[in-house]
Amino acid sequence: PCAQDIDGLNHTNNAVYVQWCEKVGWAHSEALGLGMADYLRLDRAMAIRKAEYDYVLPSLQDEALTLGTWITASDGKLTMERRFQIVRNSDQATILRGRWDLVCIEVGSGKPRRLPPEFCQIYLPALVA
Repeated sequence: PCAQDIDGLNHTNNAVYVQWCEKVGWAHSEALGLGMADYLRLDRAMAIRKAEYDYVLPSLQDEALTLGTWITASDGKLTMERRFQIVRNSDQATILRGRWDLVCIEVGSGKPRRLPPEFCQIYLPALVA
Protein backbone atom coordinates (compact mmCIF):
# COMPACT_ATOMS: atom_id res chain seq x y z
CA PRO A 1 0.00 0.00 0.00
CA CYS A 2 1.16 3.51 -0.79
CA ALA A 3 0.43 6.71 1.15
CA GLN A 4 -2.82 7.42 -0.73
CA ASP A 5 -4.18 3.96 0.27
CA ILE A 6 -3.87 4.70 4.00
CA ASP A 7 -6.86 6.00 5.95
CA GLY A 8 -7.28 7.92 9.20
CA LEU A 9 -6.66 4.76 11.24
CA ASN A 10 -3.19 4.52 9.68
CA HIS A 11 -3.86 1.32 7.74
CA THR A 12 -5.05 0.44 4.25
CA ASN A 13 -8.59 1.65 3.67
CA ASN A 14 -11.09 -1.18 3.12
CA ALA A 15 -12.29 0.35 -0.15
CA VAL A 16 -8.75 0.01 -1.53
CA TYR A 17 -8.89 -3.77 -1.06
CA VAL A 18 -12.10 -3.86 -3.10
CA GLN A 19 -10.39 -1.92 -5.92
CA TRP A 20 -7.43 -4.31 -5.80
CA CYS A 21 -9.77 -7.30 -6.08
CA GLU A 22 -11.38 -5.76 -9.16
CA LYS A 23 -7.97 -5.14 -10.75
CA VAL A 24 -6.63 -8.62 -10.03
CA GLY A 25 -9.91 -10.17 -11.21
CA TRP A 26 -9.60 -8.39 -14.55
CA ALA A 27 -5.91 -9.24 -14.82
CA HIS A 28 -6.75 -12.91 -14.28
CA SER A 29 -9.53 -12.84 -16.87
CA GLU A 30 -7.25 -11.14 -19.39
CA ALA A 31 -4.46 -13.64 -18.68
CA LEU A 32 -6.93 -16.43 -19.44
CA GLY A 33 -7.85 -14.72 -22.71
CA LEU A 34 -11.02 -12.71 -22.02
CA GLY A 35 -10.80 -8.94 -21.69
CA MET A 36 -13.25 -6.06 -21.86
CA ALA A 37 -13.05 -5.95 -25.68
CA ASP A 38 -14.17 -9.60 -25.76
CA TYR A 39 -17.02 -8.90 -23.36
CA LEU A 40 -18.25 -6.04 -25.56
CA ARG A 41 -17.82 -8.04 -28.79
CA LEU A 42 -19.83 -10.94 -27.33
CA ASP A 43 -22.34 -8.60 -25.64
CA ARG A 44 -21.84 -10.64 -22.46
CA ALA A 45 -20.17 -9.95 -19.14
CA MET A 46 -19.77 -11.50 -15.73
CA ALA A 47 -21.42 -9.09 -13.28
CA ILE A 48 -21.01 -9.20 -9.51
CA ARG A 49 -24.28 -10.31 -7.93
CA LYS A 50 -22.88 -10.55 -4.41
CA ALA A 51 -19.51 -9.60 -2.91
CA GLU A 52 -18.17 -10.62 0.49
CA TYR A 53 -14.90 -9.50 2.05
CA ASP A 54 -13.37 -10.73 5.30
CA TYR A 55 -10.86 -8.17 6.51
CA VAL A 56 -8.68 -10.47 8.60
CA LEU A 57 -5.72 -8.21 9.47
CA PRO A 58 -4.70 -4.64 8.67
CA SER A 59 -1.94 -3.78 6.24
CA LEU A 60 0.31 -0.76 6.58
CA GLN A 61 1.98 1.63 4.20
CA ASP A 62 4.78 0.10 2.11
CA GLU A 63 4.09 -3.49 3.22
CA ALA A 64 4.59 -5.93 0.35
CA LEU A 65 1.41 -7.88 -0.39
CA THR A 66 0.51 -10.66 -2.80
CA LEU A 67 -2.97 -10.75 -4.32
CA GLY A 68 -4.42 -14.00 -5.61
CA THR A 69 -7.68 -14.90 -7.30
CA TRP A 70 -9.29 -18.09 -8.54
CA ILE A 71 -12.48 -19.13 -10.25
CA THR A 72 -13.82 -21.72 -7.83
CA ALA A 73 -17.25 -22.69 -9.14
CA SER A 74 -19.56 -22.44 -12.13
CA ASP A 75 -22.79 -24.07 -13.14
CA GLY A 76 -21.63 -23.82 -16.76
CA LYS A 77 -24.85 -22.01 -17.62
CA LEU A 78 -25.25 -18.68 -15.83
CA THR A 79 -23.10 -18.32 -12.72
CA MET A 80 -19.51 -18.39 -11.50
CA GLU A 81 -17.76 -17.86 -8.19
CA ARG A 82 -14.44 -16.03 -7.87
CA ARG A 83 -12.39 -15.99 -4.66
CA PHE A 84 -9.61 -13.69 -3.53
CA GLN A 85 -6.82 -13.77 -0.98
CA ILE A 86 -4.37 -11.03 -0.02
CA VAL A 87 -1.26 -12.17 1.86
CA ARG A 88 1.40 -10.09 3.61
CA ASN A 89 4.73 -11.24 2.18
CA SER A 90 6.82 -10.71 5.32
CA ASP A 91 5.02 -13.35 7.41
CA GLN A 92 2.59 -14.97 4.93
CA ALA A 93 -0.36 -13.78 7.03
CA THR A 94 -3.70 -13.56 5.27
CA ILE A 95 -4.90 -9.96 5.24
CA LEU A 96 -8.14 -10.46 3.31
CA ARG A 97 -10.35 -13.21 1.94
CA GLY A 98 -13.05 -12.34 -0.56
CA ARG A 99 -15.71 -13.97 -2.68
CA TRP A 100 -17.78 -12.81 -5.61
CA ASP A 101 -20.91 -14.51 -6.87
CA LEU A 102 -21.06 -13.64 -10.56
CA VAL A 103 -23.87 -13.87 -13.08
CA CYS A 104 -23.56 -13.67 -16.85
CA ILE A 105 -25.42 -10.71 -18.31
CA GLU A 106 -26.13 -9.29 -21.73
CA VAL A 107 -24.13 -6.05 -21.79
CA GLY A 108 -26.71 -4.18 -23.87
CA SER A 109 -29.68 -4.89 -21.59
CA GLY A 110 -28.12 -5.88 -18.26
CA LYS A 111 -30.36 -8.96 -18.21
CA PRO A 112 -29.09 -12.40 -17.19
CA ARG A 113 -28.07 -14.54 -20.14
CA ARG A 114 -26.49 -17.96 -20.63
CA LEU A 115 -22.68 -18.15 -20.62
CA PRO A 116 -21.51 -17.95 -24.24
CA PRO A 117 -19.36 -20.82 -25.53
CA GLU A 118 -16.25 -18.61 -25.40
CA PHE A 119 -16.72 -18.06 -21.66
CA CYS A 120 -17.17 -21.79 -21.05
CA GLN A 121 -14.13 -22.67 -23.16
CA ILE A 122 -11.89 -20.25 -21.27
CA TYR A 123 -13.26 -20.02 -17.73
CA LEU A 124 -14.34 -23.59 -17.01
CA PRO A 125 -10.91 -25.20 -17.55
CA ALA A 126 -9.51 -22.60 -15.12
CA LEU A 127 -11.75 -23.74 -12.24
CA VAL A 128 -9.88 -24.48 -9.02
CA ALA A 129 -11.77 -26.71 -6.60
